[in-house]
Amino acid sequence: MRISVKAPAKINLTLDVLAKRQDGYHEVEMVMTTVDLADRVDLTLLAGDEITLECSASFVPDDERNHAVKAARILKERFGVKSGVHIYIDKQIPVAAGLAGGSSDAAATLRGLNRLWGLQLSLEELAVIGEEIGSDVPFCVYGGTALATGRGEQVKLLSAPAPCWVVLAKPPIGVSTAEVYGNLNVDNIREHPSAQEMIQAISDQDFLGMCRALGNVLEEVTLPRYPQVRQIKNLMIESGADGVLMSGSGPTVYALVQKEAKVCRIYNALRGFVKDVYAVRLLGGTEAEVLAQIRT
Repeated sequence: MRISVKAPAKINLTLDVLAKRQDGYHEVEMVMTTVDLADRVDLTLLAGDEITLECSASFVPDDERNHAVKAARILKERFGVKSGVHIYIDKQIPVAAGLAGGSSDAAATLRGLNRLWGLQLSLEELAVIGEEIGSDVPFCVYGGTALATGRGEQVKLLSAPAPCWVVLAKPPIGVSTAEVYGNLNVDNIREHPSAQEMIQAISDQDFLGMCRALGNVLEEVTLPRYPQVRQIKNLMIESGADGVLMSGSGPTVYALVQKEAKVCRIYNALRGFVKDVYAVRLLGGTEAEVLAQIRT
Protein backbone atom coordinates (compact mmCIF):
# COMPACT_ATOMS: atom_id res chain seq x y z
CA MET A 1 0.00 0.00 0.00
CA ARG A 2 1.25 3.49 -0.84
CA ILE A 3 0.00 6.93 0.17
CA SER A 4 1.00 10.25 -1.41
CA VAL A 5 0.80 13.45 0.61
CA LYS A 6 1.26 17.04 -0.55
CA ALA A 7 3.72 19.07 1.55
CA PRO A 8 3.20 22.77 0.72
CA ALA A 9 5.66 25.57 1.45
CA LYS A 10 4.76 28.31 3.92
CA ILE A 11 5.43 32.02 3.88
CA ASN A 12 5.38 34.45 6.78
CA LEU A 13 2.94 37.31 6.34
CA THR A 14 4.19 38.70 9.65
CA LEU A 15 7.08 37.62 11.87
CA ASP A 16 7.66 39.36 15.17
CA VAL A 17 10.09 38.41 17.93
CA LEU A 18 8.92 39.49 21.38
CA ALA A 19 11.59 38.19 23.76
CA LYS A 20 14.43 35.71 24.31
CA ARG A 21 13.17 32.76 26.36
CA GLN A 22 15.01 31.00 29.15
CA ASP A 23 15.02 27.76 27.13
CA GLY A 24 17.13 29.46 24.45
CA TYR A 25 14.28 29.88 21.97
CA HIS A 26 12.60 33.17 21.12
CA GLU A 27 9.02 34.15 21.87
CA VAL A 28 7.47 34.86 18.48
CA GLU A 29 4.19 36.01 16.98
CA MET A 30 3.72 35.07 13.33
CA VAL A 31 0.96 34.94 10.76
CA MET A 32 1.75 32.21 8.25
CA THR A 33 0.01 30.80 5.20
CA THR A 34 0.69 28.07 2.65
CA VAL A 35 1.41 28.51 -1.05
CA ASP A 36 1.03 26.19 -4.02
CA LEU A 37 4.69 25.22 -4.17
CA ALA A 38 4.94 21.77 -2.66
CA ASP A 39 7.00 18.65 -2.19
CA ARG A 40 5.30 15.27 -2.64
CA VAL A 41 5.85 12.67 0.05
CA ASP A 42 5.20 9.05 -1.00
CA LEU A 43 4.87 6.55 1.87
CA THR A 44 5.08 2.85 1.02
CA LEU A 45 4.24 0.21 3.63
CA LEU A 46 7.10 -2.23 4.30
CA ALA A 47 6.70 -5.65 5.87
CA GLY A 48 10.10 -5.31 7.54
CA ASP A 49 10.75 -3.29 10.66
CA GLU A 50 12.66 -0.42 9.03
CA ILE A 51 12.35 3.21 8.01
CA THR A 52 14.10 4.16 4.77
CA LEU A 53 14.18 7.44 2.88
CA GLU A 54 14.97 8.45 -0.68
CA CYS A 55 14.84 11.99 -2.04
CA SER A 56 14.95 13.48 -5.53
CA ALA A 57 17.47 16.05 -4.21
CA SER A 58 20.75 14.23 -3.59
CA PHE A 59 22.02 16.62 -0.91
CA VAL A 60 19.08 16.02 1.46
CA PRO A 61 20.06 13.71 4.39
CA ASP A 62 18.39 10.29 4.49
CA ASP A 63 18.91 9.54 8.19
CA GLU A 64 17.64 10.91 11.53
CA ARG A 65 18.78 14.41 10.52
CA ASN A 66 15.84 14.41 8.11
CA HIS A 67 12.64 15.62 9.80
CA ALA A 68 10.52 13.11 7.88
CA VAL A 69 12.58 10.19 9.21
CA LYS A 70 12.37 11.65 12.71
CA ALA A 71 8.58 11.96 12.39
CA ALA A 72 8.26 8.34 11.28
CA ARG A 73 10.54 7.14 14.08
CA ILE A 74 8.54 8.93 16.77
CA LEU A 75 5.22 7.52 15.55
CA LYS A 76 6.63 4.01 15.16
CA GLU A 77 8.17 3.86 18.63
CA ARG A 78 5.40 5.67 20.49
CA PHE A 79 2.58 3.54 19.13
CA GLY A 80 4.41 0.24 18.82
CA VAL A 81 4.05 -0.04 15.05
CA LYS A 82 5.61 -3.29 13.80
CA SER A 83 5.60 -2.58 10.05
CA GLY A 84 8.05 -0.25 8.38
CA VAL A 85 7.85 2.46 5.74
CA HIS A 86 9.81 3.69 2.73
CA ILE A 87 9.64 7.48 2.38
CA TYR A 88 10.22 9.06 -1.01
CA ILE A 89 10.35 12.88 -1.18
CA ASP A 90 9.89 14.55 -4.55
CA LYS A 91 11.63 17.81 -3.62
CA GLN A 92 10.26 20.98 -5.21
CA ILE A 93 10.64 23.43 -2.30
CA PRO A 94 14.17 24.91 -2.15
CA VAL A 95 16.23 23.71 0.81
CA ALA A 96 17.19 26.14 3.62
CA ALA A 97 15.05 28.83 2.04
CA GLY A 98 12.82 30.08 4.88
CA LEU A 99 9.86 28.17 3.38
CA ALA A 100 9.65 25.33 5.96
CA GLY A 101 10.25 22.61 3.38
CA GLY A 102 11.71 20.14 5.89
CA SER A 103 8.99 20.89 8.43
CA SER A 104 6.28 20.43 5.80
CA ASP A 105 7.79 17.07 4.77
CA ALA A 106 7.69 15.99 8.42
CA ALA A 107 4.07 17.11 8.79
CA ALA A 108 3.09 15.30 5.59
CA THR A 109 4.80 12.17 6.92
CA LEU A 110 2.85 12.42 10.18
CA ARG A 111 -0.48 12.84 8.37
CA GLY A 112 0.24 10.09 5.87
CA LEU A 113 1.54 7.53 8.37
CA ASN A 114 -1.45 8.23 10.61
CA ARG A 115 -3.54 6.76 7.82
CA LEU A 116 -1.09 4.16 6.50
CA TRP A 117 -0.52 2.68 9.97
CA GLY A 118 -4.16 3.10 11.06
CA LEU A 119 -3.32 5.19 14.14
CA GLN A 120 -6.53 7.30 14.01
CA LEU A 121 -4.90 10.34 15.62
CA SER A 122 -6.49 13.78 15.28
CA LEU A 123 -4.68 16.69 13.64
CA GLU A 124 -4.38 18.19 17.14
CA GLU A 125 -2.59 15.08 18.39
CA LEU A 126 -0.31 15.04 15.36
CA ALA A 127 0.52 18.72 15.90
CA VAL A 128 1.57 18.01 19.51
CA ILE A 129 3.91 15.29 18.25
CA GLY A 130 5.18 17.74 15.63
CA GLU A 131 6.39 20.07 18.41
CA GLU A 132 9.11 17.51 19.19
CA ILE A 133 10.42 17.72 15.63
CA GLY A 134 10.50 21.46 14.95
CA SER A 135 8.73 24.73 15.74
CA ASP A 136 7.11 25.02 12.28
CA VAL A 137 5.86 21.42 12.15
CA PRO A 138 2.59 21.96 14.10
CA PHE A 139 1.56 24.72 11.67
CA CYS A 140 2.49 22.50 8.72
CA VAL A 141 0.33 19.68 10.13
CA TYR A 142 -2.71 21.95 9.82
CA GLY A 143 -1.68 23.93 6.74
CA GLY A 144 -3.87 26.80 5.63
CA THR A 145 -3.43 30.12 7.42
CA ALA A 146 -2.72 30.59 11.12
CA LEU A 147 -1.38 32.72 13.93
CA ALA A 148 1.60 30.99 15.56
CA THR A 149 2.87 32.02 18.99
CA GLY A 150 5.17 30.65 21.72
CA ARG A 151 8.23 29.44 19.83
CA GLY A 152 5.91 28.90 16.85
CA GLU A 153 4.25 25.71 18.06
CA GLN A 154 1.02 27.27 19.39
CA VAL A 155 -1.28 27.47 16.36
CA LYS A 156 -4.60 29.29 15.97
CA LEU A 157 -6.23 28.68 12.60
CA LEU A 158 -7.48 31.66 10.59
CA SER A 159 -9.68 32.09 7.55
CA ALA A 160 -8.05 32.08 4.11
CA PRO A 161 -6.64 35.41 2.87
CA ALA A 162 -7.79 37.16 -0.28
CA PRO A 163 -6.62 35.16 -3.32
CA CYS A 164 -3.56 36.45 -5.12
CA TRP A 165 -0.38 35.45 -6.91
CA VAL A 166 2.88 34.89 -5.04
CA VAL A 167 6.23 35.26 -6.78
CA LEU A 168 9.07 33.71 -4.78
CA ALA A 169 12.77 34.14 -5.44
CA LYS A 170 15.68 32.47 -3.65
CA PRO A 171 19.27 33.59 -4.24
CA PRO A 172 21.93 30.82 -4.45
CA ILE A 173 22.97 31.20 -0.81
CA GLY A 174 22.10 29.57 2.48
CA VAL A 175 21.08 31.46 5.61
CA SER A 176 21.42 29.95 9.07
CA THR A 177 18.24 30.47 11.11
CA ALA A 178 20.23 30.04 14.34
CA GLU A 179 22.72 32.68 13.21
CA VAL A 180 19.99 35.17 12.31
CA TYR A 181 18.17 34.76 15.62
CA GLY A 182 21.50 34.82 17.47
CA ASN A 183 22.33 38.22 15.97
CA LEU A 184 18.89 39.74 16.64
CA ASN A 185 18.83 42.22 19.52
CA VAL A 186 15.19 42.12 20.62
CA ASP A 187 15.52 45.37 22.56
CA ASN A 188 16.69 47.23 19.44
CA ILE A 189 14.00 46.11 16.97
CA ARG A 190 13.02 49.26 15.08
CA GLU A 191 9.44 48.37 14.16
CA HIS A 192 7.24 45.49 15.26
CA PRO A 193 4.68 44.28 12.70
CA SER A 194 1.09 44.01 13.88
CA ALA A 195 -0.26 40.48 13.69
CA GLN A 196 -3.70 41.85 14.63
CA GLU A 197 -3.72 44.23 11.65
CA MET A 198 -2.82 41.31 9.39
CA ILE A 199 -5.53 39.10 10.92
CA GLN A 200 -8.10 41.86 10.42
CA ALA A 201 -7.08 42.36 6.79
CA ILE A 202 -7.36 38.60 6.21
CA SER A 203 -10.78 38.51 7.86
CA ASP A 204 -11.95 41.46 5.73
CA GLN A 205 -10.53 39.93 2.53
CA ASP A 206 -8.63 43.21 2.21
CA PHE A 207 -5.72 42.44 -0.12
CA LEU A 208 -4.14 45.90 0.01
CA GLY A 209 -4.58 45.99 3.79
CA MET A 210 -2.74 42.68 3.94
CA CYS A 211 0.09 44.14 1.85
CA ARG A 212 0.34 47.14 4.19
CA ALA A 213 0.52 44.88 7.25
CA LEU A 214 3.41 42.73 5.96
CA GLY A 215 6.40 42.75 8.30
CA ASN A 216 9.36 40.61 9.37
CA VAL A 217 11.77 41.78 12.07
CA LEU A 218 14.41 39.26 10.93
CA GLU A 219 14.96 41.41 7.83
CA GLU A 220 16.89 43.75 10.15
CA VAL A 221 19.54 41.02 10.51
CA THR A 222 19.45 39.20 7.16
CA LEU A 223 19.27 42.11 4.70
CA PRO A 224 22.46 43.90 5.85
CA ARG A 225 24.39 40.60 5.97
CA TYR A 226 23.21 39.23 2.62
CA PRO A 227 23.07 41.98 -0.07
CA GLN A 228 21.52 39.60 -2.62
CA VAL A 229 18.41 39.30 -0.47
CA ARG A 230 18.06 43.09 -0.33
CA GLN A 231 18.61 43.30 -4.10
CA ILE A 232 15.81 40.82 -4.76
CA LYS A 233 13.47 42.74 -2.49
CA ASN A 234 14.29 46.04 -4.19
CA LEU A 235 13.86 44.51 -7.65
CA MET A 236 10.41 43.19 -6.74
CA ILE A 237 9.35 46.61 -5.46
CA GLU A 238 10.71 48.35 -8.58
CA SER A 239 8.86 45.84 -10.78
CA GLY A 240 5.50 46.86 -9.29
CA ALA A 241 4.74 44.19 -6.67
CA ASP A 242 1.83 45.08 -4.38
CA GLY A 243 3.62 43.78 -1.27
CA VAL A 244 7.12 42.38 -0.69
CA LEU A 245 8.64 40.54 2.29
CA MET A 246 11.37 38.09 3.21
CA SER A 247 10.00 34.76 4.46
CA GLY A 248 11.31 33.39 7.76
CA SER A 249 15.00 34.05 8.28
CA GLY A 250 15.50 34.11 4.49
CA PRO A 251 16.96 34.04 1.99
CA THR A 252 13.71 33.66 0.00
CA VAL A 253 11.80 36.86 -0.71
CA TYR A 254 8.24 36.89 -2.04
CA ALA A 255 5.97 39.36 -3.79
CA LEU A 256 2.20 39.45 -3.44
CA VAL A 257 0.55 40.39 -6.73
CA GLN A 258 -3.13 40.79 -7.52
CA LYS A 259 -3.00 41.30 -11.29
CA GLU A 260 -1.70 38.47 -13.44
CA ALA A 261 -0.12 40.87 -15.95
CA LYS A 262 2.29 42.05 -13.23
CA VAL A 263 3.26 38.49 -12.38
CA CYS A 264 4.98 37.95 -15.73
CA ARG A 265 6.86 41.23 -15.47
CA ILE A 266 8.15 40.50 -11.97
CA TYR A 267 8.95 36.86 -12.78
CA ASN A 268 10.94 37.79 -15.90
CA ALA A 269 12.84 40.54 -14.08
CA LEU A 270 13.85 38.10 -11.36
CA ARG A 271 14.81 35.30 -13.77
CA GLY A 272 17.51 37.58 -15.10
CA PHE A 273 18.94 37.81 -11.58
CA VAL A 274 18.44 34.39 -9.92
CA LYS A 275 17.60 30.86 -11.07
CA ASP A 276 15.12 29.81 -8.37
CA VAL A 277 11.97 31.82 -9.15
CA TYR A 278 8.41 30.53 -8.75
CA ALA A 279 5.03 32.04 -9.58
CA VAL A 280 2.32 30.31 -7.52
CA ARG A 281 -0.99 31.00 -5.79
CA LEU A 282 -1.86 31.27 -2.12
CA LEU A 283 -3.46 28.08 -0.81
CA GLY A 284 -4.93 29.41 2.42
CA GLY A 285 -6.85 26.08 2.84
CA THR A 286 -9.05 24.63 5.52
CA GLU A 287 -8.68 21.47 7.57
CA ALA A 288 -10.84 19.59 5.05
CA GLU A 289 -8.48 20.65 2.28
CA VAL A 290 -5.50 19.48 4.32
CA LEU A 291 -7.07 16.05 4.68
CA ALA A 292 -7.85 16.01 0.96
CA GLN A 293 -4.11 16.30 0.26
CA ILE A 294 -3.69 12.64 1.36
CA ARG A 295 -4.19 10.22 -1.55
CA THR A 296 -4.02 6.43 -1.49
